[in-house]
Formats: sequence, structure tokens, C-alpha cells
Amino acid sequence: MTQQTLMPVTQPSFKGWIGIGREDITPPTGIYARNWGAATHEVAAGIHLPFTLTAISFRQGPEQPPLLLISADLGWWKSVADERRLREGILEALALQPYQLMFCLTHTHAGPSTFTEDSHKPGGHFIAPYLEKVQQAAIAAATHALQTAVEATLTWHYGKCDLAANRELPEPGSSRIITGLNPALAADDTLLVGRITGADEQILGTIVNYACHPTTLGAANTLLSPDYPGAMRVVVEAHTGAPCAFLQGASGELAPAEQYSGDVQLADHYGRQLGFAVLSALEAMLPPGKALAFTGVVESGASLAMWQQTVHQPATALQSELSVVNLPLKDLPSLADIEAAWEVCEDHVVKERLWRQRGIRKTIGDGATASMPLWVWRLGDTILVGQPNEAYSTFQQELRKALQPAAVVVMNIVNGYAGYLPPEGSYSQESYAVWQTPFAPGALERLITSATAISQRLILSA
Repeated sequence: MTQQTLMPVTQPSFKGWIGIGREDITPPTGIYARNWGAATHEVAAGIHLPFTLTAISFRQGPEQPPLLLISADLGWWKSVADERRLREGILEALALQPYQLMFCLTHTHAGPSTFTEDSHKPGGHFIAPYLEKVQQAAIAAATHALQTAVEATLTWHYGKCDLAANRELPEPGSSRIITGLNPALAADDTLLVGRITGADEQILGTIVNYACHPTTLGAANTLLSPDYPGAMRVVVEAHTGAPCAFLQGASGELAPAEQYSGDVQLADHYGRQLGFAVLSALEAMLPPGKALAFTGVVESGASLAMWQQTVHQPATALQSELSVVNLPLKDLPSLADIEAAWEVCEDHVVKERLWRQRGIRKTIGDGATASMPLWVWRLGDTILVGQPNEAYSTFQQELRKALQPAAVVVMNIVNGYAGYLPPEGSYSQESYAVWQTPFAPGALERLITSATAISQRLILSA
């Protein structure tokens, strides 16, 4: 009988030079903040929780080129020009190339407008100065991260949280799919937590990657709020004493069960739910630079398998690739047709939808395909994938299945925005995502194929 060798149990990790910076980006009260077609207010009346921007820098060594990950409490981009202006200003100030930066939005639906073309609306005069504030905050946080970086270890652990639910409900007596809790369908409950520790094993920061729309607060809410990610940070940072960055996962069809509320206490409740799950994942981690090794058998009432902590050298590889994926587009109205329909529309809800569709049309252009950027980074045993759109959870599930045992961080709304990416089979349904997306069936599957191939190439290149 062949004797089996038991391999040590390790956790995906990266060891290198890591720095963290944090800035406050709370918008001004009175800024234009009408995010819902059903809303009756135009401007924000107050603040629920502070909005934050967190920058994390990664280097193989203190003099090596960095990768910069930024998480900001913002909703989504309606203009490619606004997003590009902000990001290119950061790149120029820090002397970075486009492949070195992922600027991620937490996707709160209770934030300010980021669309400078809303400047003519009530409170719209605050938008351009606010975006300038966000840009300067990003530069300051990133500079701090780069200047204060130390040798540190980033360790990852998968956990679970059932905050997210499927939000595509067949309407009784209709062929429509309405946007709300569908208790009959399971949701991806995967939580991925990263812990950054210094040489003394003190926690320097945490990273939370979870897929769930921050739509707790809806049309009745008049307060600016980072939604549940902000409340989650309150819990985690109180426990660790270190900054926590939230990365929105592939949440196209995922949202809390109860949502669209006017009560910020519900967002606090959800934040605690996710926050406690994050703390549980942190407690489940091995110390940095450790693995569990099988050391033999102790005979007792039962034959006891003995596992003990042993030294493990974290991986140090750091690689990045920026690719362009050409995604097919649906037959769409022209920009001129959308603008003409918007001008004569008198229904407030429909007018809001047309205004959003106009922004998407301006972003993708008039061709048959749209060139969508895809960022893939390798940090040790971990792959980070970022792209601009709202991919469904199939995106992260397929990547994690194909790339295991690597930990896989998947991020929506990175460095831009155009629309939803539903699975090909969803296009037969009358859902909001299918109506809203500019992309044709098969776009998500093409993105999955590209992201998988790039990731596998990076993993095998070491």
C-alpha cells in the first residue's frame, strides 16, 4: 500500500511592501443626489455616515513599481469623460501607468451624483468641485500609502455571509422580472477577506470583497450614506483599529432581502451582519507566515491525527496585465433618438431612465462592439480581477472554480461604467438588467473566457 503524503494546509498570501492611506470624501449636504426614478427629492438633506476613500499600494520591494488599489464610497459613473478626468489626474500626479491603478466604487445608491452634466439641476453646482475633492483625496491617500509602506503580509480567507439574496422576481400574473427578493433562488454567499499584517503581526488593514448591491436605502431616503459597506467598516475598524477597504463583487443580480428603505438603521443592521462575518473570517485565519502541517498520530481512545502550525513562506510574485475585451452590443437607439425622447418625455420615472440610457450611449459609442478594459493582477497566491461593468455573480463563481486554489478577488465598477453583464440565458427575460444593458447576449461569457485565460497565464508564468 502506497503511503500517502499529507501536504501542509496553507492560506493564499502575498509578502511584499504594502502601504495604506485613508481620506474623508463625505459630500456636501445639498448636493444633487437623486438616484431613484421614484424619488421626490433632488438634493441630500444630511449625512448618515462618513464617506471614505482608502488607497492600498503593493510592491515587491521598496524601490519596485507599485500597484495601487483604491476603494471609494461612490455609486457609478454616468460619463466616461468624468471618470477619465478623475483617473487620469491621479495617474499623472503619481506618475503611474494605467495598468497600475484600479479605482473601485463601492456602488452605494445613496450617494451624490458623479455626473457633471447634472450641474443644471438643484445642487448640481456642487458636483464638479466634489469630484475635484475626490481626486485630490485619492492622490493624498495614495501618496501616504506609497510613502509609509512597510514589509507586510496579505493573507486571504474565504468565509460566508447570507446578506445577499437573488433580486430577480417573476411578477405574479405577468411575464416581467421585477427587481426585488426572489426567495426561490439561491444567491452566492461567498465572502473573501484579506488581512494585512506587519512584522509584529499587528493588523495594518483589511480588505473585504463581497457581492451585494448597496440598495438598502431607496427613494424615501434623503440622507447621503455609504449604505451597508460604511456600517460594516464601523464594526471591523472598531475591532482591528485599522482601515478596512470594501471591494464590490460581481453583484449584478444580488441585493439585500429588504431594501429600498428610508430608514438608515436598516443599513446599519446589514453592516453589522457583514461586519461580524468579516470578523469571523479574520478569527479563522492562521497567523501570517504559518501553515498547518501533519505531524503524526497519537494513539488514544481513537487514533488522533496531529496537526501543528509550521513556518510557511508567503509568495512574493507581483504581476499585472491590462487587456481590452471587445464585447458585442445590442441594437440600440442612437444618441440623437434618446435625447429627442428625453426632451418630450413628461413621465419623471421614464425621463430618469432615458437620462441614464443617454449616458451609457455616450460611453459605448455607436459601433457594433464596445472595447471594455480588464485589469488582472497577481499578488502571490491571489488573483485580482477588475472591470467597469455590473457583472452577474456567475463571473466570480466561474473564475474561482477555474483558478482554485488561488484566492480570487472579483470587482465590479472599476475604472469606468457602462452597464449590466447578465448571463446569456437571461436575455429571454423581461428584466431591468436586460433592458438596461447595452451589451448583447454572450458578452459576459466572453469576459469570463478572457479573464480566465489571462489569470491562468499569470499563475503559470512564475
